[in-house]
Amino acid sequence: MDVNDKINIDIFKVITRAIAESNDLGIMANHLTQLLVGTLDLKGCTIFVLGPDTKELEVLASSGLSISFMSKGPVLSDKSVSFLLKGTPVVITDIAASDRLQYPQETEKEGIRAIASVPIMLYGSNIGVLRLYHHEPWDVSEQDLDSLFLLAEHIGLAMTYTRLRNALQSVKETITNIHTIWLNPGKK
Repeated sequence: MDVNDKINIDIFKVITRAIAESNDLGIMANHLTQLLVGTLDLKGCTIFVLGPDTKELEVLASSGLSISFMSKGPVLSDKSVSFLLKGTPVVITDIAASDRLQYPQETEKEGIRAIASVPIMLYGSNIGVLRLYHHEPWDVSEQDLDSLFLLAEHIGLAMTYTRLRNALQSVKETITNIHTIWLNPGKK
């Protein structure tokens, strides 16, 4: 595949709306991975969340990849393209010429020929990874890489917003329950 830009403004609008119009992180992430696979003609796409204690990349959503590939084993952040932790994207244009994969045999068996991994950063900290898998060698253009960075930032904001919203909803429900118990001490 050549270096032509794949992400145009129309695709970016659709993807951004999918993020903005959802208040459920899991649903939003699933829609987003499906949209990226379909609109960019990808083999697959996965959004990972970085486990704070384990430093493993945990799957938030994925599309286009087999169950056997997704269950190949833990994806360790330091072994699975460690540059991402520093906020640097990693593009493997052809996996056949790379020694940076944690699971090279499984990746080849899945029919993946190229991988673009973009860190999901928030306030200078890595909280996850947006990973795109292509079925043929792929030289990602600078404009597409910039677009993927913006997209990853949007995902990071959506993840934070959703967590904050869920926490506030939980506090509201707790306060409502306490208030109800105080007003009606004999009733539960």
